[in-house]
Amino acid sequence: MPIAVDIDVMLARRKMSVGELADRVGITPANLAVLKNGRAKAVRFTTLAALCEVLECQPGDLLRWEAEEAAADG
Repeated sequence: MPIAVDIDVMLARRKMSVGELADRVGITPANLAVLKNGRAKAVRFTTLAALCEVLECQPGDLLRWEAEEAAADG
């Protein structure tokens, strides 16, 4: 998927655990893990806003677009 999730980067910068972030955002650690590992199909704006509020960052600090590699010829 061309959208990369950098929640781990912000967690490290804020010296915060996944469990603490999940608690403060109001989601389960399992759902946060799905999001931070890039396995989520979607994210609610309310969740994204809560993540940004708790981590004191912008949405672009958490999500970024990466071009997909071209399929190999053959």
